[in-house]
Amino acid sequence: MSATRPTTAPPAAGPAHPVQAMLEAPLSLRERKKLKTRQTIRREAYRLIADQGYESTTVEQIAAAAEVSQSTFFRYFATKEDLVLSDEYDPAVVAALLARPADEPFLRSCREALVGLMRELLRSEREELLTRMRLIGEVPSLRARMYESANDPQQLYLTVLTRRAGIEEPTFEMRVTAAAIGAATTETVLKWSRDGGTEDIADLIDHAFAVLEGGFTLL
Repeated sequence: MSATRPTTAPPAAGPAHPVQAMLEAPLSLRERKKLKTRQTIRREAYRLIADQGYESTTVEQIAAAAEVSQSTFFRYFATKEDLVLSDEYDPAVVAALLARPADEPFLRSCREALVGLMRELLRSEREELLTRMRLIGEVPSLRARMYESANDPQQLYLTVLTRRAGIEEPTFEMRVTAAAIGAATTETVLKWSRDGGTEDIADLIDHAFAVLEGGFTLL
């Protein structure tokens, strides 16, 4: 390999995929660096977990692999469980849903937005997503914490529903709708991981919403 240095700097690399671009767009440079640090910690954790298992992987090992201190790890993730249960994609989901026509039925908005986002995610983060959902399905402590309020996907859909309606508090009907969507999407990704990722998860999500839109008449 030649030791000659380039005379001009290479162009700055852009986000790896459209969802990453959507995540980074509203952020300052400092916030983008924090996002990338968080993602690096998670990627290194999943690499270690794939080699030695969840229980055998320590925070100390994860921090060392990500080249950060343990105190830095805990600034980004309160616990090892939070590393698996949390992600950066909620803002992208909210933005995609709010970009849909305001008069479009909410189930249709979710179906179109989530299927599109999932196809983009699968292009670059399929294995990470599969690892995450396998862990949630297999590790009892993760399954238990998944349904705590901070990790409940229902909250995301309630946020969008109330914003679209221009109200402060969600109605009973909104809560029922959000609960149904959250349960359907959770069951879909868990099924995908149980089957080893052999099916197209975007197609599974599309089918799940077809069931919801059809009022369960597909049963």
